[in-house]
Amino acid sequence: MTKQLKGIAASDGIATAKAYMLVQPDLSFSKASIDDPKKEIDRLHSALDQSNAELKLIREKAAESLGEEEAQVFDAHMMILADPEFTGAVESKISDDHENAEAALKDVSDMFIATFEAMTDNAYMQERAADVRDVSTRVLAHLLGVSLPNPALINEEVIVIAHDLTPSDTAQLNKKFVKAFVTDIGGRTAHSAIMARSLEIPAVVGTQSITQDVKDGQMVAVDGLTGDVIVEPSADDIARFQKEADAYAKQKAEWETLKTATSITADGKHYDVAANIGTPKDLDGVLANGAEGIGLYRTEFLYMDSAELPTEDDQFEAYKKVLETMSPKPVVVRTMDIGGDKHLPYLPLPEEDNPFLGYRAIRISLDRQDIFRTQLRALLRASAFGTLRIMFPMIATIQEFEAAKAIFLEEKANLQKDGVKVADDIQLGIMIEIPAAAVLADQFAKHVDFFSIGTNDLIQYTMAADRGNEHVSYLYQPYNPSILRLVKHVIDSAHKEGKWAGMCGEAAGDPIMVPILLGMGLDEYSMSATSVLKIRSLMKRLSTADMAKLADQALNESISNDENLALVKKTTDQ
Repeated sequence: MTKQLKGIAASDGIATAKAYMLVQPDLSFSKASIDDPKKEIDRLHSALDQSNAELKLIREKAAESLGEEEAQVFDAHMMILADPEFTGAVESKISDDHENAEAALKDVSDMFIATFEAMTDNAYMQERAADVRDVSTRVLAHLLGVSLPNPALINEEVIVIAHDLTPSDTAQLNKKFVKAFVTDIGGRTAHSAIMARSLEIPAVVGTQSITQDVKDGQMVAVDGLTGDVIVEPSADDIARFQKEADAYAKQKAEWETLKTATSITADGKHYDVAANIGTPKDLDGVLANGAEGIGLYRTEFLYMDSAELPTEDDQFEAYKKVLETMSPKPVVVRTMDIGGDKHLPYLPLPEEDNPFLGYRAIRISLDRQDIFRTQLRALLRASAFGTLRIMFPMIATIQEFEAAKAIFLEEKANLQKDGVKVADDIQLGIMIEIPAAAVLADQFAKHVDFFSIGTNDLIQYTMAADRGNEHVSYLYQPYNPSILRLVKHVIDSAHKEGKWAGMCGEAAGDPIMVPILLGMGLDEYSMSATSVLKIRSLMKRLSTADMAKLADQALNESISNDENLALVKKTTDQ
């Protein structure tokens, strides 16, 4: 019988194939008292070692298929396996309470999960609950001698059905065979959804009941553009989905023709459409999609993918590769943005109630000038090989920017004194992600060379709502007039001083937000590489004069996020 479900459209694309149920095996066990704790601890260590070896392989596969940035989640998983607080607690349960390894592992992991999930005011720590659950399940399977589902072994066209997809599962999906996936839970910002977009696999999440509504082998039709899912589609349903799939394929082919084009609106105005990257490995996607530059190079992944602080030479080689590859197109490099949800095992940070508002980013750089100066020297040396722009993150005050700029100028002078070639046209800018900086943009614009608006943080800080918290996720509203007015003020402030303004947050690649941003006069749009051609195509259809009227309505007439969403759809669909 045909069933229709509605979920959240998490990754574009349309597919029809038979269902592959990605369900967990029976991992039930009995709690038992043991006589030989040493033997049981040896069993535990064997399971930990096997799990670690598996995670290394999964990480390698993820790095190849998804890129280094997405693969970083498995470093966190391996860190849990190596955490003496976690493994030591399990060993203590075995030796002190004489529990079997399975029971001890469950007791300790449940305790960690409950602790993390209770931290409702700290999204980063809440996310660690999912990591502990994923890791402990893997270890438990090895203790029981049970094989976990292995999506990497799928060798025919299927649509993966799951309650949720862990990062481990998603990293193993082969897009040649996995035509789409559908889950009971999740949202667009979940790890699985982000990975699906990187893999360009259609996805619908948050259907609530897909695992109850479909059986293994049944036909399923998925529309990742609308969030529609049909179980056992009729012939008419299949024909309709195929027609939509053909139209989407035709659209993608049209986008491909724009790969070497410049980004020009219907009335002939040019805007820069750039890409965000995490490592030099991401350059292939940037080039394949014809980005007009790098609008955000997240250098913290250089630090996160190292067992110690990367040397000046290590950083120089990475920056040089990106600048040389993109030359003469500009590359905006964000200095180290560590802290918040990004931690380094070799750089202990203080325990904080709210690390997102704490000791992070430029605050660490100005405090640990040895680290900051090393990065700036590497960037300055690399500047001779392309068009470099440097951006400081998490700037709240003009004094912070001036302090960072002074250190930059000192290191530049030192290198020049030593005869090192350094570019003379390096622009220095800031990321606008703190409301205080946005409000004071007219004053900041007198000091900086450019602004790049980081909407992900700016929205949640302005709305006082953690976008990772499902209880307040409704307040993550990029089209809310309060957000739009801040953005407009930043753009106008830059232009008044003859400077340029860009955006590197998710909103820069949002087809609903882009028309409003065009109307506001935003100069540069930086996004995931896979969104570049879609946005370039959209710009071709839009007149900046018409979009200016749209932006004025969004800023001044509508009173809600949803009304502005409807307003843009109505205007751009005409």
